[in-house]
Amino acid sequence: MLEYVGHFENTKILEGNVGLAAHNRGYPINYFAKLKDLEIGDEIIYKTKYGTKKYKVNLTIVIQDTDWSYLQESKENKITLITCVENQPSNRRCIQAVEIKEE
Repeated sequence: MLEYVGHFENTKILEGNVGLAAHNRGYPINYFAKLKDLEIGDEIIYKTKYGTKKYKVNLTIVIQDTDWSYLQESKENKITLITCVENQPSNRRCIQAVEIKEE
């Protein structure tokens, strides 16, 4: 995570629940620096060598660092982004968004 966004191994890469983590401050590269600014309804674009997906934020929550329930497998295509919370070492910011189906 010093140079890249981390992928939770137990989650999918493109379909289902994609789980990603990154730093938001204090490191040379902070991919999730503005994660705390996301609001319900905001759009996330996720690009990989396997394809691109668009998601709409439907959950923004602070969770315990031991709560892995938001990374559970899902038949619904969604993305889960997790990062630290400033001055709260046992908490994590969790953003979830569901895929926007192109028509």
